[in-house]
Parts: sequence; C-alpha cells; structure tokens
Amino acid sequence: MSLNIRAIIGMMVLTVLLSCTTKPHTVVFYNLNGYTLTQNGEVLQFDTVVFREGRFLEVGDSASIFENHRNALKVDYHGRTMLPGLIDAHAHIFGLGEAMMNVNLMGFTSLKDALDEIKTFANRYPDELWLTGRGWNQTLWPENAFPTAKDLDSVLSDRPVYLARVDGHAAWVNTLALEKAGIDRNTPDPQGGAIIRDEKGNPTGILIDRAMYLVRELIPPANEETYRNRLTIALHDIAAHGLTGVHDAGVSELQFSIYQDFERRRKLTTRVYGLISGSGETFDRLSVKGPIVNPNSDILTLRSVKLYSDGALGSRGAALKEDYSDDPGNRGLLFDSEDFFYEQIKKVSNAGFQVGIHAIGDKANHVILNAFERAFASGVDPELRHRIEHAQIVTVDEIPRFGELNIIASMQPIHATSDMNMAEDRVGPDRILGGYAWRTFLNHGAVIASGSDFPVEPVNPFYGLHAAVNRTDHRGNPSGGWFPDQRMTRAEALRTFTLDAAFSGHMEERTGSIEPGKWADFIIIDRDFFEIDASEIYQIQVLETWLGGLRVFSKN
Repeated sequence: MSLNIRAIIGMMVLTVLLSCTTKPHTVVFYNLNGYTLTQNGEVLQFDTVVFREGRFLEVGDSASIFENHRNALKVDYHGRTMLPGLIDAHAHIFGLGEAMMNVNLMGFTSLKDALDEIKTFANRYPDELWLTGRGWNQTLWPENAFPTAKDLDSVLSDRPVYLARVDGHAAWVNTLALEKAGIDRNTPDPQGGAIIRDEKGNPTGILIDRAMYLVRELIPPANEETYRNRLTIALHDIAAHGLTGVHDAGVSELQFSIYQDFERRRKLTTRVYGLISGSGETFDRLSVKGPIVNPNSDILTLRSVKLYSDGALGSRGAALKEDYSDDPGNRGLLFDSEDFFYEQIKKVSNAGFQVGIHAIGDKANHVILNAFERAFASGVDPELRHRIEHAQIVTVDEIPRFGELNIIASMQPIHATSDMNMAEDRVGPDRILGGYAWRTFLNHGAVIASGSDFPVEPVNPFYGLHAAVNRTDHRGNPSGGWFPDQRMTRAEALRTFTLDAAFSGHMEERTGSIEPGKWADFIIIDRDFFEIDASEIYQIQVLETWLGGLRVFSKN
C-alpha cells in the first residue's frame, strides 16, 4: 500500500473518530515538518504536536511525547509541512461570496475582454433585473483609461449595469443606470465623491467613492437567503486557502446576525473578527451591550469599527497632500475633517471598541494620525490597539508615528505588486518612497497586520506572503523586486499573517502560533515554506485546514 493511500485511510479513520464520539480524544500528529514562531520572532521547528478538546497540549519531538501519551490516537504525516493557521487581518467575507456569484472582471487585461465577459454573463442570466459585478482595473488595459457608459451600452443597454472597480472605490455604469439615478450634467458631486465627466460636462459612466451610492442605492437589496449563500461559498473558499481567521472590515447588522446563526449551528469554519461598518446607527445598535467576545470558543468576535477617510489610489480617490503626479489639479477625496475623525475615535473608543480607519493617501494618513494623537491626549485608551487600514502612501517622516502612537499598520502586501504598474505614476519618485514601505514601518517599531482585502485581491494568503518576501509578480517581474529594500524576511512575513494579525484582534494569547494552550488552528501544505525557492511561495497548496482541532478542509 502506498504512503498516499495509507495517509488518506488514516485521515478517514481520524475524521470518523473525532466526529462520531462524544468522548474527547487526545490526538498526536507526528513525523511532521512543523514550523511556528515564538513571541520574540524566532522560528521554532518541531515534528510532533498533541491536541485535545480543540487546544494544543504539547509541541516538540516524538520521543518524549509518545512516552507521555501512550494511549493517544496517533497519525503519521510522512514529513508534510505544518504551519499555524493563517489570519487575514483585512478582508470582506460577504463581498467574496458576492463576487463569486456575480460577474467577475478580475485580471482581465483589455477592455474588449471585459466587455465580452459582461456580455456572456448577461446572456447566461437574462432574467436578472440588474447586472452587477466587480473587479475591473483599467490600469491593466492597453488603453489605461477609465471605460465609459457607452462601452457598456454596446453590450447591454436594456438593463442597468453596476460594476465596482477592483478596489471598490469606483463604479462603472451604463447609460440606463445613470438615467435611473437621475445623474446628468447638472448633478453636483456629493461630498467625498466625484462624477467623472467628459469635456462637455456630461457624466461618462464612472462614479468615484460616495458618488457610487447614487446608483448603488437603487439596486434591489439582496435577501437573507442570498446573504447566507454568499457566506457559505465564501467560507469554503477561505478554508481551502488555509485561513483560520479573517477580520471582516465592515459588518452590517444583517451580516452579524447571520454570523451568529452560523456560529450557533457550528457552521463557521474560520474565526471571524468583525469590524462594525461605520460609527453611526449601525454601531449604535450593535454596540449596545459593548464588545462581543467569547474566549471559550473565539469563533465570532465583534469589538472593532471600520471608518473611511479617503478613496483608492487606482481611481485617484486617495487623499494626497499635493496633486497627483499624473493628474494635475486633483488631490483625491478626503471624506471628512480631522475634527470629525477625532470625535468618532472618542465615541467608538469610549464604548470599548477598537477603531480601524481606512487611509491610503499621505493626506489621509496624516489627518488620521493627528486625530488619534489628539484622542490619546484627551484620554482615549491606546491599549485598544487602534489601526490604520492600508496605510499605503505615507510621508516618510511620518512613518515613525505609527510606532510612537502604537497604531497598528493593517496592510496588504499583495497591493504592492498589484499597484506597482501605476503607483509611482500616481505619486511620483519622491512620495513613492513612503509607499508600501513595510521595512521602514518595521524598522520604526510598527506592528504590521497583513491581509489581502479580498475580494479586491485573491483570497489566497500565499500570494500575499510571496509579495511580502519577493516584491515581484508571479512571473518574477521586475527583476530583483520593486523597491526591494522594503522586502520582509520569510519569518517576518509569516508573523504578519499569524501572531501580529492575531495581536491586531486581541487574540495573540489564544491563536497565531502552535503553542500549548492555544487553539489547535493549523494547516498542512504541500512544500516547505522556509526551504523552497522564494519565487515558488505563491505556488504553495493547502492540503488540510484545521480549526480548533477539527478539520474544516481537505484537498483529498
């Protein structure tokens, strides 16, 4: 009998034993090529782990462990590599499910190909009242220009179309959608938004940031069944890619109630750390009883809030201190004043919640750092571990403020390699030195919690690990890496997706590494993360994902 067949049979037996009995088993996995990180950042290797009732009991070598657990259920892993379960510190779970159920324009490299996909999708679903989707990115197209409503009209004019850009900060709509929203040359730009217009002042079909709401609010809302379907398919994709924790950046009341139902029915296959969407009425209702924390399971937590200060770099909505280098006269969109964010930080913090604020441009990061500094001076508790989400373009001399103020930099390494084709065009050769500057952040004592921002980027965390270590795309471009002095080491990159991502959710004592007393969250992968050529990291495949000692995904 081959090793693979024996391994499969062994895992089938283990699954039956763990799922079909009420008596808790002590389980020993041995012959592992295991890695974890210690609190001081050192890489610890091991070949055996023991877990019981969802938590690790021992981690070390088989000789001593076998002696201590003679009657345990033992499983030979034949040298497979084990890592701690990975944690995505900034993503959108329901958005992933929605993207998987709607037209997906991710990665299309020409306007023509994108239009062909839209036409195919429209023909496949002729009864849908609206055609919606996401993922287009004009910087990947030879045209390198925003598409128009007329482009969409050429493939679909009798149904309204609403397609979010890859970053979620711009929408591409057709003429019928503009008409239904009453958007014409006389429609003013909303605060924090822009209607892109042609040389005659007519709307082109591109809506930036808060202008998107003019059309989006007309789309029939998804019902609860649709939301449940989105969550179900998203959870499967998340587990399949080795994520045992996700920080959901912008949770609504309906979404949280569905999370609670999934938790009650033991259908959540990843640990969800929720950031409430905004500090308004949704926050007021969800925060009535304070933060929701359950250390007995840690499956669902609600103790943070997501705010927005600006847009995105690709759509030129990120707020900059000076004009965009490739768009003179435009400095992006700052959504509100420093005073406003100062007051919201105080409101949220005084209720016991962490604040995570989206800030991409150097102006937005400056304003939010100032607001946090003022809030701390007024008595706001810095131990709530407040965060800036993205922190993409920061003035170089302001990066040390993250460490000084103990503001977590919640960053997405894959954004660097996705944006490198346009980022320097947007901000020029000087400002880009403070862009996606992970090494500079780390050198100044900042904590980086890494994520992907899926579905803006692929859900696969090994893509982010590859970007963090290589600063290249999957083809190895550019040679030597894009601003290679900002690379992370493999251990540093893994830490940002494990211990430090857990820290950003107040869970580093219970998750994020393979240690006795912590939840048995781990993954089995098909190659050695620390020994393979760095260029192969994105190719790593997850073979198994385990959450609290239960297997939630198996590639076999």
